Amino acid sequence: MATAAGEHLDSGDNWRNTILAGLANYIDAGSIVSGAAALALWQESYHLSNDTIGLIGAFGPNAIGAGVGALLGGWLCDKLGRKKIYQWDMLIYAFGMSMLVFAVAPWMIVTGFLIVGLAVGADIPASWSLIAEQAPDNRRGKHSGVAQVLWYLGPVVVLLLSLALTSLGELGARIVFAHLVVIALGLTLLRSRMAESKRWVESQKSDAPTHGISTLLKPKYLTSILGLVGMYGFWNLWAGTNGFFFPYILRTMGAASQAQSVAIQAFSFFIGMVSIYFVFMKLSDKVNQRTLFIVSAIIQVIGMALLAVFPLTIPIALLYVFLLQFGGGFGAQSFFQLWSAEQFPTAVRATAQGLCFAVVRITLGVFSFFVPMLTATGFTNLAWILTGFLVVSGLIGAIWAPRNEGKSLEQLEAERHAS
Repeated sequence: MATAAGEHLDSGDNWRNTILAGLANYIDAGSIVSGAAALALWQESYHLSNDTIGLIGAFGPNAIGAGVGALLGGWLCDKLGRKKIYQWDMLIYAFGMSMLVFAVAPWMIVTGFLIVGLAVGADIPASWSLIAEQAPDNRRGKHSGVAQVLWYLGPVVVLLLSLALTSLGELGARIVFAHLVVIALGLTLLRSRMAESKRWVESQKSDAPTHGISTLLKPKYLTSILGLVGMYGFWNLWAGTNGFFFPYILRTMGAASQAQSVAIQAFSFFIGMVSIYFVFMKLSDKVNQRTLFIVSAIIQVIGMALLAVFPLTIPIALLYVFLLQFGGGFGAQSFFQLWSAEQFPTAVRATAQGLCFAVVRITLGVFSFFVPMLTATGFTNLAWILTGFLVVSGLIGAIWAPRNEGKSLEQLEAERHAS
């Protein structure tokens, strides 16, 4: 196992595997954005009620559906192997997304979104575990960052595709869904040629490998779960609620046309990708990770507080967009993927990731039902509430954040056993 664990060479196969695994993030984010755009069209065509739209949103790839999929998929991933899950769940995803491509009735829309959510959720812990386990010890953050870049790329591609196909109406939305089906089928083929994680194979050679959630209730693992869920969960509540602000900000900036709106949104995601590449991927394996996270949290809190303190002018709105996206690139979401892989042993790694991801996404799904009440309190009050979410996330991360840079997964596990 020394070769697999201590390998510092970064081969082309490593990067290929990282990209193939990380495309789960592209599909996750692309599904969320494309679904939001299509629901607006379907609501009019099929006279869907607001309650139905809310249920689809809550149980789709953005929230509860993905959470349940991650919980089940993570457990199966540790029990059966990474390859079986991350290969075959893309076929299930393609089936669910195909239902949306050819949907002709509300039941097909509801069923399709539920299947898509479950499949996307199941792929996340499998993919994130694989990325962490096959990356060189001194480049684990760099490889994790690739998956985050792909998460930001998904919305950009979907937004631009949707803009180009706007004149086609529902057909345009179906074409956007179809491109995700093609990617999922292509991933199924390409992933079939990937080898199973060497670390997972080694973990199965022990006399009694443990896959149960009960293992994660031990204090040394439970502390990590609470830290991850708290840090990322409050950040995710901000991210989920923040959607209220963007349309308002775009109107304030005078982005009246759909083209202007899409351009600004796509540019905001581009800022995030630049931040991930030049900050997170370059530094997370070398510098104090806790310090890097704290800097990110401070930048985002300042950006969000601008909307609570100052009148919403175009300069304030632009500064807000830049600070939130730049700070977010090397913040809670990127570190959640990295730390959730590093804080647990191989035999329960995916289970732990699935559990953490499930709690966060399901909480967001439940919380989404209360967002209309929060938005009714007014723009400034909601800005303060969201600033509070970011403050809490930053404080939890600052207190709990580990120092894992440059260490092997085996070294981290040995340190936990010794403590």
